[in-house]
Order: sequence, then C-alpha cells, then structure tokens
Amino acid sequence: MISTMNLYAGLREAVHACEPEESGAGSSDLVLSRRAGSGDMSALGELYCRYNRRVYSLCRRMAANTAEAEDLTQEVFIHLSHEAGTFRGESAFTTWLHRLTVNVVLMYLRKHKRRFERSTQDKEMPEQAELGTERPGGMPVFDRLELDRALAALPPGYRAVFVLFDVEGYTHDEIALLLGCSAGTSKSQLHKARTKLRALLRGRQPRRSHGKG
Repeated sequence: MISTMNLYAGLREAVHACEPEESGAGSSDLVLSRRAGSGDMSALGELYCRYNRRVYSLCRRMAANTAEAEDLTQEVFIHLSHEAGTFRGESAFTTWLHRLTVNVVLMYLRKHKRRFERSTQDKEMPEQAELGTERPGGMPVFDRLELDRALAALPPGYRAVFVLFDVEGYTHDEIALLLGCSAGTSKSQLHKARTKLRALLRGRQPRRSHGKG
C-alpha cells in the first residue's frame, strides 16, 4: 500500500504536471480508477488533473474557507487512492467522486465539532427559494463573490444543506442520510438558510438613489 507521505508527494507532482488542455484526453475514468486503486500513482495523478478543480470548488463552498478547501481537496484524493477500486462504472465517475467529496467534507466538519443545527420541530417548511437562491450561478442581482461571502457567513449546518440541495441537487432524503437527520429537519434547515442568505445578500446590496421626477 502506498504511504500517505508518498501520496502527498505524488499529488504535488501531479499539480505541476497538469495541463488543462489535456485534462480530457487519455484513458477512461474507469480504467484510471482501477489503476489508481492498484497503487498506480500516474493514474491517480491523471484523475487529479481532471477533477481537482471540481473537487476544490465543492470543498470551498461547503467549508467556506480557502485553506481548508485546499487541504480537503488533497484529502479527497488520498481517500480516492484507497477507494478507487470500489468504483464499478455503474454511474458516472463524477457522481461517485462527488459523493466521496461530500462525505470527506462532512467527516471533517464533524471531527472539528462543527455541529449541524437541529430544528426544535421537524415540521416541513416551504421550499420556495428567495431572491433566486435556488440557482446561485444565475442570480442577476448579486455577483458570485457576494454570494460566496454570504454563504461563508451562514452557520455550517445551514450552509451544508443549502449547498447540497440548491447547488448540488441532492434531495432532502439524500441529505438526511448524509447529515444523519430527518428529511423534515433538512427542509427546515434549507428554509432557514435561504431566509438568512436573503437577509445577508440584501445587506450587501448597493443602495440605489432615486431622483425625483
């Protein structure tokens, strides 16, 4: 088995070797994952080159901290090196990697005692989004930087549910399994996250001057 130190060294080499224009070339994800699961560092490096930006983006949204997101990205690929052999190609590799990434981030948040907020009542809350927050990438009023800052200001539990549901497309039942709560709690958390996010974004919205006439 490859030591953790060698894995980190191999990933560092992969960072320097990555060429964006070549990220879609070469062997299939299934072939690479099987090779990586057998200890092939070049295969792991190729997967890193293909998907490290996608993994980092998800880690940053969920952890809301650039330095932590960088460390978590490395951690995801360390886990990938040990679990790649379990990927059977029954779904897209990106789907499998996405779930692995979510699990790694959630494990990290729990380990660092960032408890996910629990509602006092598991009542189902309205699911309508506020200010277009159900599609953060297409929000016309606020730029992505302001949205990222607002997301970072959310409590970890609210942010996790919001990112998983509104950004990543998980269902409430799936989120309940990931977070260890009920679907009703997930809905309540989402409602509270959207409400708080709306307030934060409104607070950051530039005031417009209205002239008379």
